[in-house]
Amino acid sequence: MSDILILNGRVVDPASGIDAERDVLLRHGRVAAVEMPGELRAVRGKEIIDAKGMIVAPGLVDVHVHLREPGQTYKESIKTGTEAAAAGGFTSVVAMPNTVPVNDSVSGLEWMLDAARGACVKLFAMPAATFGSLGEEITDYHELARAGAVGFTDDGKPILHDRVMRTALVAAAGIGVPISQHAEDTRLTGGCSMNAGPVAFRLGLRGMTVEAESKIVERDIRLLRDIERHDGLRPHLHVQHVSTAKAMEAIRQAKREGLHVTCEVAPHHFTLTDEAIGDYDTNAKMNPPLRNDADRQAMIAGLLDGTVDCIATDHAPHALFEKEQEFERAPNGITGLETALGLALRVLHQGNGMSISRVIELMSAQPAGILSLAGRGTLSVDSFADVVVFDPAAEWSFDVAKTRSKSRNTPFDGAPMLGRVSYTLSEGRVVFKS
Repeated sequence: MSDILILNGRVVDPASGIDAERDVLLRHGRVAAVEMPGELRAVRGKEIIDAKGMIVAPGLVDVHVHLREPGQTYKESIKTGTEAAAAGGFTSVVAMPNTVPVNDSVSGLEWMLDAARGACVKLFAMPAATFGSLGEEITDYHELARAGAVGFTDDGKPILHDRVMRTALVAAAGIGVPISQHAEDTRLTGGCSMNAGPVAFRLGLRGMTVEAESKIVERDIRLLRDIERHDGLRPHLHVQHVSTAKAMEAIRQAKREGLHVTCEVAPHHFTLTDEAIGDYDTNAKMNPPLRNDADRQAMIAGLLDGTVDCIATDHAPHALFEKEQEFERAPNGITGLETALGLALRVLHQGNGMSISRVIELMSAQPAGILSLAGRGTLSVDSFADVVVFDPAAEWSFDVAKTRSKSRNTPFDGAPMLGRVSYTLSEGRVVFKS
């Protein structure tokens, strides 16, 4: 592996407090030096990337993706999903366990993480929190952590029973990893296919109330408080894809109380509302659903005031034939790895005044920190040479026909984006070049 020298760029590395012109030297898969312009030009035997006019940032980290392998490779594979990640500037992704079969064993986890799967960026995984994601009996956290698990989740399903969730939080706290919760009280959402409100009424569809999300968040926070008081442990709850103002406020209050709660918001929840469904567009169907504009604004407020810890895509590919059916029968989910940065820069930076450095922090250092991914999400010397180089001023439109994903289920085909990725490097290898 040859040295790579990235010259003339604006290095934005929130973890190191750098936002200035710097040159970056990558060597043996690590960041070897970050120096003032001109000081590294004497290095020999190097490949040079001219980043003039570009931002050079830590590779993005996504704590929530669905790669569909094993079992559903007609939708996506680890190879194609990570290629889509690279095209979006991501160098680390965390695969969810709702594959076929569910990833709930050491053998399943090791198979997923094996280099033979062809991941072109760093692949991490969260195995199921309970066997089969059935919410009844927790998996072997110690053995799974030894095999590489970075947390546990039944994503796609909630852990409904108080006893099971409490047991999961206590077990995960014992080994210092989070429980990531899909906050949905499914006892309140049977037969629902979108957000409850005027749009659902007009379309004649059953809607999910905000309480279906907030009640689970509030229950989990009560469990955290109880465990801290009575067990002497400090469990870590990570709330996935928050979508309602009510759940956001519960998380804000829990943070003020000092409980160990983190949360993520997906780009579609701070960009779109349930109006995007139009006349039954299944490409705008996801779970949690698109909410009303007050909820969308609450997601932006949470991102701006620090309540939200990271941006995660919830990349959820589905085949065309699965989405091309009646709205209520179509599966939930959209792809997101290739549009996340462009939407975050357009909506949060351009539209709401968030600094580019903060956008990068929410997509690199912060998610890496949530899962304790050492050496990721930063360009500090000796960290992994995970780098994204992008033009922050480039305005472009997403063309789903050119996606690297196997699937094309997105409401953002033709949507305006800000900031275009030119290079993505994973551990010193160029894995995407525009």
